[in-house]
Amino acid sequence: MIYPDNFEQKTGIEEIRQYITEKCLCPLGEEWVASMAFSTDYSSINRWLTQTDELLQIVGNKEDFPSDFFIDARTPLQKVAGDVTRWFYENEIADLMNSLQTVNQIVDFLQKAVTKAGKPRYPALTAMAAKIQVFPSLVERAGSILDKSGQVKDNASRRLADIRKDKAEATKAVTRNMQKAIRDAQTAGHISRDIQSTMRDGRIVIPVSASNKRKIKGVVHDDSGSGKTVYIEPEAVAEANRRLRELETDERREVIKILTVFTDQVRPHIPKLLKSYSFLGEIDFTRAKALFASRINGVKPVFEDRQQVEWSHAVHPLLNIALRQQNKQALPLDISLNAKDRLLIVSGANAGGKSLCLKTVALLQYMLQCGLLIPVSKDSRAGIFEHIFMDIGDGQSIENSLSTYTSHLGSMKFFVENCTAQTLILIDEFGSGTEPQIGGAIAETLLDRFNRKHSFGVITTHFQNLKHFAYETDGIINGAMLYDAERMQPLYRLSIGNPGSSFAIEVARRIGLPEDIIVDSSAKIGDDFINMDNFLQSIARDKLYWEARRKEVKQQVDSPVVVSEVSPVQTNKAAEDKPPIINAVIEKGDTVCLEGQTAPGLVLEMKGKKVTVVFGSLKSTVALERLNLVSKKGH
Repeated sequence: MIYPDNFEQKTGIEEIRQYITEKCLCPLGEEWVASMAFSTDYSSINRWLTQTDELLQIVGNKEDFPSDFFIDARTPLQKVAGDVTRWFYENEIADLMNSLQTVNQIVDFLQKAVTKAGKPRYPALTAMAAKIQVFPSLVERAGSILDKSGQVKDNASRRLADIRKDKAEATKAVTRNMQKAIRDAQTAGHISRDIQSTMRDGRIVIPVSASNKRKIKGVVHDDSGSGKTVYIEPEAVAEANRRLRELETDERREVIKILTVFTDQVRPHIPKLLKSYSFLGEIDFTRAKALFASRINGVKPVFEDRQQVEWSHAVHPLLNIALRQQNKQALPLDISLNAKDRLLIVSGANAGGKSLCLKTVALLQYMLQCGLLIPVSKDSRAGIFEHIFMDIGDGQSIENSLSTYTSHLGSMKFFVENCTAQTLILIDEFGSGTEPQIGGAIAETLLDRFNRKHSFGVITTHFQNLKHFAYETDGIINGAMLYDAERMQPLYRLSIGNPGSSFAIEVARRIGLPEDIIVDSSAKIGDDFINMDNFLQSIARDKLYWEARRKEVKQQVDSPVVVSEVSPVQTNKAAEDKPPIINAVIEKGDTVCLEGQTAPGLVLEMKGKKVTVVFGSLKSTVALERLNLVSKKGH
């Protein structure tokens, strides 16, 4: 089940369809694109993905896969099947011949594509082709009837050959008789020397002055507007033309006889022929999917019959297409939903990429279950969901006078009543749109219900209580969209394991809001909130530092330079590479703070050099060397 009804419009699947349709070679494939739908059948999805992946390999290897004459010949086949008096026209036979030849070539290509061990190189596509009957004899017969221009050949039958031979002689006779009639009339002075024959109503005639019309034996077919000239078909020419018309009638009858015989040969095979065109359409569709996958760097991840999203380097394909036109590139996301951590709570600064993260998951999972390759790393692991529920954007209905929050609650009611352990839930700005305390409380309660039903999902929020709930609850995990506080710009990278700060105070200070307003606002919020937000910011800065440090060390390792081991302080001043601070006297129950921070935390547990500390209402596991002792237990 997919919710809401306009899911495809909200996620961009309609645009994906359009891109794939543009890659199709004929209406047969376009129909398959139009009927492409979300599936929950694992074997079907896996087959679609494998078929597309194999055709992508063919495209990537630049193999000579047949791509000419993808023609939809179903209409004439269906008409002939429904009317025994009907026959194929020449152009219909040409389309049938060329398209069936393409089917034959595709089947032949796949049958010959084998490994050194004799196994199919493209087993999924070969299995498709194995079900299709080819008709080389019909193609050969059609080729024996039609010439290269698509007309019935002279030698399609002996009688037709004789008729056309006689017709050629009759045509020559018309020409000879006309030339003789003109010479005789000129010699007799009935027409001038410069007069030539002309056409009137499809007949070859001689223009003659009205005064001489009785001097030439023949039939008057027309006259000039002034009446001074008449157009005469000489008697001998008229006789030759009658013979020619008789032969043309005989020719048409013989051609129809030939076409009828061929049609009768085809008619018993029409049901199987229609299956061949269904195959041609599916191949066209699969090829179009492969070409689109090539454009977006789509791959088939490890696809398993379970609920999971274990993606690395996932990219929103439509965003990436748009950015490439600007010589830019979308930044990839690493995202994980599994049996242990099913619900991901994503927080962070405004315009930091939270909604993009959610839309990427929605679009790629839906694409996958439609049989489309997705832009993730090849070693990513993907699963299958029975339901995808999404609540994103303004769901306000003007007609029903529903507020955004009321619409949101309507969606939540549907989610709670219908979600299962096979459901993927996607909610943007969870709980927003009403008074924060009640909105946060309702959101937390709903999150608890989703978790109890073992649903999976990605949920974005700013609410601190949801971040805390995620820390305290099995099955739910926090995630943060990273933000560069120094440059005050989002990095559009997802970090799973800790929540994100909204950086509201920093943004306000950076844009020049008076410091006294910031100080008073901070006082109203309270030390616990400020300390907690500082803690979240420190985590973000620490992660960014270590990422930069790892890149630096890798570059140094790749070059002949000796690198010494160092450990940073938590703040950006860590770039000074101070030695690690190992505080061996820290014990369970002590009060500590992170290096470079003032927010106090209580040590709850110690396992080697890993320390579990609660800062305000947030619990985190940090390295021992990052902690400074504030006071001993009981002091």
